[in-house]
Amino acid sequence: MKKLHIDSGKDFDFGRTSEYYAKYRDIYPQEFYDKLLQRDLCVKGQKILDIGTGTGVLPRNLYKYGGEFVGIDISANQIEHAKILAEQSGMDIDFDCVAAEKANFADGTFDVITACQCFTYFNHKVLAKLLADILKTNGRVVVLYMAWLPYEDAIALKSEELILKYNPTWSGCGEVRRNIEIPPDYQKYFNIEYREVFDLDVPFTRESWHGRMRACRGVGASLSQEDIAKWEEEHIAILRNDAPQEFVVKHYGAICVLCKK
Repeated sequence: MKKLHIDSGKDFDFGRTSEYYAKYRDIYPQEFYDKLLQRDLCVKGQKILDIGTGTGVLPRNLYKYGGEFVGIDISANQIEHAKILAEQSGMDIDFDCVAAEKANFADGTFDVITACQCFTYFNHKVLAKLLADILKTNGRVVVLYMAWLPYEDAIALKSEELILKYNPTWSGCGEVRRNIEIPPDYQKYFNIEYREVFDLDVPFTRESWHGRMRACRGVGASLSQEDIAKWEEEHIAILRNDAPQEFVVKHYGAICVLCKK
């Protein structure tokens, strides 16, 4: 995948890092999911489409609340891992490899559509109308995001600086608390119903933080195998010297709920 507004147009493919993604990116704390549940979203009696589902993190963690989930992603490798993880947990979730902009569902199919950690990757001129069409009357689109705060967390900052050493065009750095930006393409079809930014302390071990960083766009999804190996060696040394065995990393979360007009 290549997007000019992301990493200065450098190619990336999360399918290259699916093994790490499946193991180390299921990290959202319960309060992240509670933001949905408190608004009666993704619960029993609702049919939910998760676009850009990756390894199915959102559907798998919300499955126990009774909603009927479908997950789609452009990466075949990500979808394969999503299917394996769901099957291992006895979850009946439909996963399909298809770009969100090409999703082929009947009008009025879904009560809720979720997009977690992926909204920046889509062609919104195409997607906005498509999502409105496949939602039921008064259906919701829920956009979710979580990021570490490098200027408030020393471990996050050092890890980020190391990524930039090997991938200087990576644009996933320097996060600060901010509302999720909704492109103007959605104004014709949706009203912003609710938005919030909130703080999260996310627990890690040295291993799980290393794995989470290895699975990010700036490393496993875009670097050469040679550079990944060099980055890994240096990152492990940083954690050994500067991080305890267990620690928390300061993050912020953000949610925006759009209601179909």
